[in-house]
Amino acid sequence: MVNGRMVLERFPAGGPRGSWPAEEFAQARRSEGLPAEVVMDLATDTFLVIVRGGNGTE
Repeated sequence: MVNGRMVLERFPAGGPRGSWPAEEFAQARRSEGLPAEVVMDLATDTFLVIVRGGNGTE
C-alpha cells in the first residue's frame, strides 16, 4: 500500500488496447465489491488498478 492506495494490478500503457485491459480488470473487481479505479503512473508509463484507502480511510 502506498499513500493510502493499494495497487491491485499494473498494465503497460504502450499496449495495443491502451487502457482497456486495466478498465476491464477494474470493472471485474468492482463487480466483486471492491471500489477499484484506473490511474496512470506517468513515471513508469503504466496503468494501475488501485483501491483508495485500503484500510478504511480515504
